[in-house]
Amino acid sequence: MMESTGGPYLNTAAVTSPVGIARLLQMTFGCTTFSLVAHQGGFSAAYGTFCMFVWTFCFAVTVFIITCEFTHLHSCLSLSWGNFTAAFAMLATLMSVTAAVIYPLYFVQLDCYPIGCEVRDFRIAASVFAGLLFVVYAAEVFLTRAKPGQVTSYMATVSGLLKIVQAFVACIIFGALVNDSQYSKYVATQWCVAVYSFCFVVTVVVVAFSVTGKTALLWFPFERSVVVYTFGAVLLYVSAAVIWPVFCFDSKYGSPRRPGLCAKGRCPWDSQLVIAIFTYVNLLLYIVDLAYSQRIRFVSHL
Repeated sequence: MMESTGGPYLNTAAVTSPVGIARLLQMTFGCTTFSLVAHQGGFSAAYGTFCMFVWTFCFAVTVFIITCEFTHLHSCLSLSWGNFTAAFAMLATLMSVTAAVIYPLYFVQLDCYPIGCEVRDFRIAASVFAGLLFVVYAAEVFLTRAKPGQVTSYMATVSGLLKIVQAFVACIIFGALVNDSQYSKYVATQWCVAVYSFCFVVTVVVVAFSVTGKTALLWFPFERSVVVYTFGAVLLYVSAAVIWPVFCFDSKYGSPRRPGLCAKGRCPWDSQLVIAIFTYVNLLLYIVDLAYSQRIRFVSHL
């Protein structure tokens, strides 16, 4: 008989630890949510398609993570596993809360007419499970976040988690930009678009290098470069936070109030307002990121 010299083949902690239990609940709630919608709840248009994509994507990646950790297959992947799981948990939290708001907002109604009581009940149930899905993803972020003095992966720190939020907020800005925001009207607003695009691309690159664990292969100090970039992003967003409202809401260039004849959902002023709000949101996120980045050290191999 051959004796095993290594550890157990299966990692039971992957499904019995608090984080493992949270992931099992994510898988359960995610599957339940999109099954209810696909079976009877129904969805339509871009909003419904987005919600279904969120639930199926998060379900698939969660199953992948559970499988890899339970079977130790993650050790065979060329990924910084701790960074990957922390980044995905934060991304899934943001995506799931967005879907949990959008689906009931556009598809749930209290009256049975005209969709029927059965469809209404399925949609309400799907909305409840969508909310629970957000809660368990947020619970994983809470459980795996870096504690003071703890050696952990970069993406589990406040600064790392904020990188995901910054990129997500930038996607919201891009969505508003393409929705008839009239950003090409002035060179100044085109500069703002360049700021949003540059910061988004660099933030995604930082996340990608952290998740793949390739930061040690760079010829320049990655840690210092990220801090310098974050400082630069703060300055760039300050300029956008000043320029965008002036050229959109000042009476000389735009309109300080919403035009009365603007159609709901197709009003440039609405898109401009969304962009202005989330510009200030991302500016605040980059400032907080800069403050926290002074207190951490990168660990790319966890």
